[in-house]
Amino acid sequence: MLTVSDAACEQISSYFKDKPISPIRIFLNNCGCGGPSLAMALDDPKGTDEGIMINGFSFIVDKKLLEQVQPIHIDFLHYGFKIGCNVDLGSGCGSSSTAPTPTTTRR
Repeated sequence: MLTVSDAACEQISSYFKDKPISPIRIFLNNCGCGGPSLAMALDDPKGTDEGIMINGFSFIVDKKLLEQVQPIHIDFLHYGFKIGCNVDLGSGCGSSSTAPTPTTTRR
């Protein structure tokens, strides 16, 4: 299950206003001292993906990842996108991270 807040949909719509719409991948980002987190990037679908259409946008998530972390919720706050799930994704650099706050990246 994937939900996208109205604020996040508005921001995504604004981003694609003058660009062709591309699929948006939700993936596990293992980089950084904050530990693993969910992140977004524009990408092409693969055979191992689950595609989810929300408000005219195609979100793609690896099926195995989706099974492990769902439900996923995407929101947009004053500082950027926040992608959360109900699973502890672990931590990095000796700190605990139960509420991941990922960055938005392009791969």
